[in-house]
Amino acid sequence: MGFPDRIERTVQLAHPPANVWSALTTAEGLAAWFGQEVTIDLRPGGTARMRWSDGSTKNMRVERVEEPTVFGFTWQIDGLPEDDARRTYVEFTLEPVSSGTRLRVVETGFAQLPPDAYQKAYDAHTEGWASELGELVEHLDAV
Repeated sequence: MGFPDRIERTVQLAHPPANVWSALTTAEGLAAWFGQEVTIDLRPGGTARMRWSDGSTKNMRVERVEEPTVFGFTWQIDGLPEDDARRTYVEFTLEPVSSGTRLRVVETGFAQLPPDAYQKAYDAHTEGWASELGELVEHLDAV
């Protein structure tokens, strides 16, 4: 029996897809709710980097950009050496709905990890997405 490989969250946002897209795909938008300092080259193969006030960083590679509906990237897995090639894939899908936007985030790739690294990473990202999506809602509601 394998490990669960997928974290999926869906949130209804009372904002048009263009506003949600901007919050997900621009340095300014991401810095407002996800990382404090952000750089992003928004094209497949482009790089992105987020840095937090505690000094931690995440390096990302943009994998998919289908404006204004799909944005995907890969990023480093916490707890693995920085030069480890294994990554998880995160994909945001935006769907216009009458009340604004339905946003779905799916992160996959955890099953490739050894048991000791898997549980820590999977649990941290499960908790992290709950927290970060709450911050996204707060950011969009304040704009």
